[in-house]
Amino acid sequence: MATKKKVSAAKKYANGTTYKDSAGKTHKRVAHPGTKRGDAYCARSSGQKSKDGTKSPKLVARRKAWGCKGKKSVK
Repeated sequence: MATKKKVSAAKKYANGTTYKDSAGKTHKRVAHPGTKRGDAYCARSSGQKSKDGTKSPKLVARRKAWGCKGKKSVK
């Protein structure tokens, strides 16, 4: 039985990667750092934590892509 190679969250959730929503439609991950939209994402995601009180690897990767510094998005 072949085992799958573990892919890092930084690569799996990087800009340009695709994902399918619940309706089955494919979307591309795109971040817009340094914009109002980026500020909104950073503010919204700043308080997100797992049940154990840590940030998930996906959240860390996406916040980095958006350029989050606290609740603001910078380029």
